[in-house]
Amino acid sequence: MVGIEDLRRPGGIIVQVPVVAACYYAAARLGLLRELSVEGAVVTPVWPPTGVAVAALLILGLRCWPGITLGAFFAVLSLTSPDVEILGVLFGNTAAPLCAALLLRRAGFRTDLSRLRDGLALVFLAALASMLISATIGVGLLVLTDGLPARGFWPVWLAWWVGDAMGVLIVTPLLLLLCHARRPLPLGRWKEATALGAVACLVVPLAVFSSISLLFLVYPIVIWAALRFQLVGSALCALPTSVVATIAATDGVGGFTGLDRIEVMLKLQAFNGAMALTALLLSAVIIEQRNTRRSVEKACQELVEVLEHLTAGEAPPPRPRPSPAADNDRPRPPGTR
Repeated sequence: MVGIEDLRRPGGIIVQVPVVAACYYAAARLGLLRELSVEGAVVTPVWPPTGVAVAALLILGLRCWPGITLGAFFAVLSLTSPDVEILGVLFGNTAAPLCAALLLRRAGFRTDLSRLRDGLALVFLAALASMLISATIGVGLLVLTDGLPARGFWPVWLAWWVGDAMGVLIVTPLLLLLCHARRPLPLGRWKEATALGAVACLVVPLAVFSSISLLFLVYPIVIWAALRFQLVGSALCALPTSVVATIAATDGVGGFTGLDRIEVMLKLQAFNGAMALTALLLSAVIIEQRNTRRSVEKACQELVEVLEHLTAGEAPPPRPRPSPAADNDRPRPPGTR
């Protein structure tokens, strides 16, 4: 098996492109398992390949972008015959994740999502802003080629944009989490994790498939996962919940019974979006607070050591030099760079 470090090496580009293309295509096939028809156009409530593409660019670097284009080509090819119009779709599907990665890099994004600003950047820069590109180009081409009437532009555009954005919000954090995974949970935490999983397996189907709308019951579970297990818990909780909700929505059962396609799409995307935002931002806030507390505890410990040396009439021990990353995060006076 090829590791992440092997893919990051200078010669890893030879492996990066087919690996990213295969992951993109596999995610596309999974996304196409559940579809909705809006104004005669087939859309997916959640489009996982966008999350795969953004994560690949953040983890492997921008040079893996040909893999995104190649994966998108085979995904589109599985749906329709080759045509010149495919070039526009490929451009939009490649440009949107590239724009997301560039904006995140410009904002100083950290792939460990250890700060609230990282979560906000992923939401507003990568998901909401950058995915405007793929939705606008894709739906615009449908209208220009008479594949979609002009009156259907906005409903289909909204469904396309939200589906791409949901892919980033739900899939990208999980892939970034897997990239940074280093050690398993302590043995004592597995009991609580098992209890959380059991409760989720009972409550999520009940909330989603119940004839009365009980989707709100999912949020205490997501909050529990975020509070106790941060991003690992909330991401692993949000993804299967979104899958179950998508199945119920496309089948028109549970809380989605009796709704037309537009209403189903709006309700599903509102639920998925609110759940993903809750999981991502709450986890980022908790991680940031914990890191701040550890920094304060470390500073207090160093201060105690200095006072002990001064009381004994000794010179205080030399302090280790901070890392460049710590210097970049340190507050700067106004007017400095």
